Amino acid sequence: MSNPIPSEFETRARRAMLEEGFETELPPPVVQELSRLESSAPIPAPAPSVRDLRELPWSSIDNDDSRDLDQVEAAETLPDGDIRVWVGIADVDAIAPRGSAIDLYAGRNTTSVYTGAAIFPMLPDELSGGLTSLLQNGERMAVVVEMVVTREGDVHSPGLYRAILRNHARLTYHAVGDWLEGVGPIPAGVADIQGMEDQIRLQDRAAQWLMAHRQQCGALDFETIEPVPVMESGRVVGLTVPQKNRARYIIENLMIAANTTIAGILQAQGVATIQRVVREPERWSRIVELARNLGYHLPNEPDARPLSVFLAHRRTADPLRFPDLSLSVVKLLGPGEYTVVGPQDEGAGHFGLAVQSYTHSTAPNRRYPDLVTQRLIKAVDSGMPVPYDASDLEGIARHCSERESAARKVERLMRKVTAAVLFHDRVGQVFDAIVTGVARKGVFIRTLDPPLEGRVIRGEEGMDVGDRVRVCLLDTDPERGYIDFEREV
Repeated sequence: MSNPIPSEFETRARRAMLEEGFETELPPPVVQELSRLESSAPIPAPAPSVRDLRELPWSSIDNDDSRDLDQVEAAETLPDGDIRVWVGIADVDAIAPRGSAIDLYAGRNTTSVYTGAAIFPMLPDELSGGLTSLLQNGERMAVVVEMVVTREGDVHSPGLYRAILRNHARLTYHAVGDWLEGVGPIPAGVADIQGMEDQIRLQDRAAQWLMAHRQQCGALDFETIEPVPVMESGRVVGLTVPQKNRARYIIENLMIAANTTIAGILQAQGVATIQRVVREPERWSRIVELARNLGYHLPNEPDARPLSVFLAHRRTADPLRFPDLSLSVVKLLGPGEYTVVGPQDEGAGHFGLAVQSYTHSTAPNRRYPDLVTQRLIKAVDSGMPVPYDASDLEGIARHCSERESAARKVERLMRKVTAAVLFHDRVGQVFDAIVTGVARKGVFIRTLDPPLEGRVIRGEEGMDVGDRVRVCLLDTDPERGYIDFEREV
């Protein structure tokens, strides 16, 4: 069967990837390695070093169209009312060991890129959508982090080991979220499997305990708008905005707990790690100003706790405009980065999550730092020397941060390309907007409805992040992804 002809959007996305230095074709050594792989993932016999956890009620919750299933979850109530939670993470390293052609390819791109028009996976689809994906009813090797969550949201009795598991239910954010929030029916994957309803509700309870504790510590809960193009037969027909719901909060909070727990275990074992860092915001004064404009006082020095309280207050007081405030604060906080933290180092911490040690480990199919962390975990579990020294990790961290920034550019460009096509016939219309960026190269805004990202090329003087403005759409250039506006006075 011949390959389908790529759409103009997929062709444009591929060119954007190449312009940002990504590889979009599998090199011959990778193709050769793929040809030698078995059609099913190898599963070793259970042993003291590999537990058999296939009978635990594992399930996954992800996007409707996701095939790169990185993690599954299970839980049980303990006699004292605490909840034991297991998070199983796909053992990608078992199929793509360090130094293999597949690993070297993944280490160059370091991340999957989601453009709406096409997905460019970090790993070949034969792995991320097959052999290393925790697909329903498939038996897979996994790295498991075990945690006990208390009613107060504390996590203790951590465990970290390898195991064999089986995903019993592939669930989706949309269906599970609607059901938990009482606006949709129970999903078939929950109703058809004995005990799965209680299982999901138990995970939901543990996630709520964790979230309440993190918010008390100053974790920031945002609701930002990230439009996704709706494609049909290679054509863009609309924009949709995924909504945060109870199901997303389950995964978000369990993954944060797992990543924090893994960072703590590795640090206690004397292992240097690549951690995810969001430093104190340099533009805190602008955040203070935005709060003041809404009648709220924040301290002059960066402090996540009062900012968390402010955001929670605004979510309740003005839920319709809360995503706009969230976007402003997110932009002013700045992007995260990867950095190496030694076993004796305190680390810079993650300002937005209000945690001191935080590593990426739960998505090894689509993020290279997670695959590196997985190899550190397996080395510690087996008593073998760690496969990376500090110099190796520092080079990987720098490269992953740079590639992540490049991936954001590609994804942002393709959102603009598809929007430019969709709204080309609305030139001359006026929109309400919010300023999202002020830089040497220009002032950038996002219209509120529909959510278009673009640049103000006339009347931009005096604008700052968070300002609410009215703008007129001047022109769109689908080829370059330009959407130009003029400020309405």
